[in-house]
Amino acid sequence: HVQLVESGGGSVQAGDNLRLSCKVEHWTYSDTCIAWFRQAPGKEREGVAAIDSDGNTKYADFVKGRFTVSKDNAKNTLYLQMNSLKPEDTAMYFCAAEAYPGGFCYAISVYFDYWGQGTQVTVS
Repeated sequence: HVQLVESGGGSVQAGDNLRLSCKVEHWTYSDTCIAWFRQAPGKEREGVAAIDSDGNTKYADFVKGRFTVSKDNAKNTLYLQMNSLKPEDTAMYFCAAEAYPGGFCYAISVYFDYWGQGTQVTVS
């Protein structure tokens, strides 16, 4: 069955950089949308960035210019490079995958069928 495993979280200082990884296992679909979400304590989950099978990306306004989503198809791994981190970036970060998005690839949680367990990012 499909599994998504995040890694790379940690505690950093404001202004630091961090790269998250999401290993996607047993994924057999050719048309894919994979995304990053985050959820801070007491807040709703929000979409951060998404990337489709062709490498097209979408970002939430609050991370544009600071975060970059990418993927390595050979490794079945999704990445989120986070630069210039701020305390408000503190959250649990999740990756999620959707099969057959039909050209609609946005980090909107209701569309995603498969989720990882999350990795904590704390910025102080």
